Amino acid sequence: MCSAEMTVSKKVLFFDVDGTLLSETTRTVPESAVRALSEARRKGHLVFINSGRTYCQLGQIKELVEADGYLCGCGTFAKADGRVLYSYQIPHERGVQIKKDMLNYNLDGILEGAGGCYIQNKESRFAEIRRISKALEFTIRSCDWNDEWYEFDKFCVLADEESDREGFFKTLEADIDVIDRGDNFYECVPKGHSKATIMDVVLKQYGLPLEAAYVFGDSMNDLAMFQFSPNAVLMGRHDKGLEPYASFVTKTVEEDGIEFAMKELGII
Repeated sequence: MCSAEMTVSKKVLFFDVDGTLLSETTRTVPESAVRALSEARRKGHLVFINSGRTYCQLGQIKELVEADGYLCGCGTFAKADGRVLYSYQIPHERGVQIKKDMLNYNLDGILEGAGGCYIQNKESRFAEIRRISKALEFTIRSCDWNDEWYEFDKFCVLADEESDREGFFKTLEADIDVIDRGDNFYECVPKGHSKATIMDVVLKQYGLPLEAAYVFGDSMNDLAMFQFSPNAVLMGRHDKGLEPYASFVTKTVEEDGIEFAMKELGII
């Protein structure tokens, strides 16, 4: 990593949100992280949010931190300099079938699009869906899953002892990647899309080499960008599956881990 720092002056920084910029205990971004990102941009570096959240779910983050662009939905959407660089939606008929299969195999979930997120218009038996729906109430739309008017980019599902998760996952094998987030919660992303593929879009857009890219993350949906970038900063509280790919382990969000890492690596 030292050689990269010596040969590449302009850096592009990619930040996960939950557990990286945003504390999952206080639900805020520490002032130290806000300060660090602002200083990085002042020095001429580029700052991008790279999140599993879709664009409509980034309201709080956009208000709290300065960024040059937003990469959302695990690689399905990118916006920078006020314009959309890339956008992908699950084909309409495929989305209709996914909803039917989710019901047939007795799972529940959240359908996530750049413009809104959708849940069934009945109370879910899953406490996590009820929690997420309340947390994202300004972007969540309750609707009949037999309706076909809405589109989505990715989706999350929850399963329990009543669900045939293996049967459902088999229906996804051809075109959807499933990320196990633990606790029977699964993030489902169209194949060919990830936090790494959307990073590549940005690097090409700005004419920057891979060595200029620094990634910051904590959970397994950050795996693709950790495998992609030679400069991978792992938060102090993290999924152990990321450890083989980390080039630097920092402190936790609450311990000012973002600012600490950026100073230690000479970014600010």
